[in-house]
Amino acid sequence: MEGESPKPASTPTGAVFLSYASQDAEAAARICNALRAAGIEVWFDQSELRGGEAWDRHISKQIREAALFLAVISAHTDERSEGYFRREWRAAIDRMRDMADDTTFLVPVVIDSTHENTARVPDRFREFHWLRLPAGETSPGAIERIQRLLAPSESIKSVRQAAREDSGPETFLDGLVGRNRSKPKWLRPLLLILAFAAIAGGTYFGLSRFAPRGPLTSVSASEKSIAVLPFADLSEKHDQEYFADGMAEEIINLLTKIPELKVIGRRSSFQFKGKAEDLRQIGNTLGAAYLVEGSVRRSGTHIRVTVQLIDARDGTHRWSETYDRDAQDALTVQDEITAGLVRALQLEVIGGASGVKPRILPRNADAYDAYLRGLHSFNRFDEPGLDEAAVDFRRALGLDPLFVPAAEQLARTLCDQPSWGFVPPSVGFPRAREAAVSVLKLDSHSAVGHTILACVHLWYDWDWAAAEKETTIAIKQGPPDAFTLFTASLERMAAGQWKEAVRIAEAAITVDPLQASNYENISWVYLRSGRFAEAEAAARRALQISSTYTGAHRDLGNALLMQGKAEEALVEMQHETFVGWQQVGLVLANQALHRTQAANEGLARLETEHAADMAMGIAEAYAFNGQKDQAFSWLDKAYAQKDIFLWSIKGDPFFKNLEGDPRYKTFLRKMNLPD
Repeated sequence: MEGESPKPASTPTGAVFLSYASQDAEAAARICNALRAAGIEVWFDQSELRGGEAWDRHISKQIREAALFLAVISAHTDERSEGYFRREWRAAIDRMRDMADDTTFLVPVVIDSTHENTARVPDRFREFHWLRLPAGETSPGAIERIQRLLAPSESIKSVRQAAREDSGPETFLDGLVGRNRSKPKWLRPLLLILAFAAIAGGTYFGLSRFAPRGPLTSVSASEKSIAVLPFADLSEKHDQEYFADGMAEEIINLLTKIPELKVIGRRSSFQFKGKAEDLRQIGNTLGAAYLVEGSVRRSGTHIRVTVQLIDARDGTHRWSETYDRDAQDALTVQDEITAGLVRALQLEVIGGASGVKPRILPRNADAYDAYLRGLHSFNRFDEPGLDEAAVDFRRALGLDPLFVPAAEQLARTLCDQPSWGFVPPSVGFPRAREAAVSVLKLDSHSAVGHTILACVHLWYDWDWAAAEKETTIAIKQGPPDAFTLFTASLERMAAGQWKEAVRIAEAAITVDPLQASNYENISWVYLRSGRFAEAEAAARRALQISSTYTGAHRDLGNALLMQGKAEEALVEMQHETFVGWQQVGLVLANQALHRTQAANEGLARLETEHAADMAMGIAEAYAFNGQKDQAFSWLDKAYAQKDIFLWSIKGDPFFKNLEGDPRYKTFLRKMNLPD
């Protein structure tokens, strides 16, 4: 409610107190108007009086008398270390200290893509269900919920209970993977044995259907959520980092097979590598109730692995174990660790015998060592790293042609090389397709194999139906990882199914909340669906996670351009690290600023230096400038070159000037896209 002036009259019983930062006044006004239209009294005013003893007393009185406290949360509140709204938040929390635990009072309201796990809010906020009202657009369902919370019969219900009733029996991600809906049970001794057997066998769990049910909601750390932090290398020479990282990553992969356990993705949990941060804060940031940390000491053929399970909510240690083994037994150690975690968490692995698929293990330690080295190189996310990873995975397969994980990672590496522009699409994608087919010959149920095929169909073949088929199959294989969800979201975006693309992208964020590419993805979708402010917020979040993330400055610049903020966009484009995208972005920003000479010089340089790999970007620049003939000419060149970015043409705002031209519809039909 920052920026308001006090009213003479007191707030009536049953009123809603709306707290917001001044930058969010427009969105807050939308919420206020929607609630008032529904007959709900709202304390909301928009004048410029700030602070003072009289003001403080008035605000305190309003918060004491309000029936509900709606805290508007956004990128703006994240950016501000100080603000009157923070004082209001503290006052609301102080009032809750005198309330029963099951009383509804605080309702956090997010108006952009800000995620609750990383938002700059008091910890108490994360105990409650968060409403998501993009740009303040208040749906009838949200109004109905607030009306119920204000009703006397509902006053003893917690927000979390109301959220469960509103959202139905499943969240979107649960609907994707068809998780068992029964509550977790305490394990009996026999179930402990079955749990270990199922984990060692690599149990796969099916999907009921690939269709969202109800809105995807963000929730605080659930009782059965876990993050595996990177293991420390305590070897004498400190040369076993690849082995320690691989050990942690493989444990993540094993834990994801357990349907009742939410497992945070590798990229998010590995953000804390080498950082001496409070474990409770790490758990809070990741949205994980439990953390696994460990260390590896390797000397010759002997390894010692120490692992401990920590309750991130209070920092207590729940379980620990040390394993002294021969290096040949590394895989067995991973299985034993996972079984120990299952016992400590008191989880029940559910599934009939038909759902158990044998885990394919490498035949010798050298193949596994090469595989772990490949993972370490792959996770550098640069061109030399991918080259080294491909060599390592091929070496692992040479030693053991039946080692499925090595085949899967080779296929993903070969797909990333052309998708990141390191090899020509005409060379890289056929290689990736061949590798994915090889994976599926070894294991027809491989989610990675089907996801790679979907990527090839999406980015190279432009076969949208085939891409959708493969992503659906991939998700059916078990709880989907962020990579599979990311690909499924892009497939929906390519077809212009914005709502579905956003929902799946949000599901990817819940799996891997600190993976920058997930926010880049949702920024793309927002941009193409006209939600420019949300596209900006998502791009900023990607940069908060990784300030050097390739493409994020371009995404932010594009969102700013669409909002008429050309000067700010120019600055962002200058910071983009991918040269081709930087040059296209600078041309677009200079066009928006009417700096004709600079724009034309940049466009000429693009045509000279990047005609073979940035044809779509050049077409965007001509289209944005209203030069339709040149734009269509370069679109035809992009089509002939199999331009890696052409799959995302649907909804591209820089082609807005072409949409009324019959040639644009003809081009979309040529790509088998709806016009």
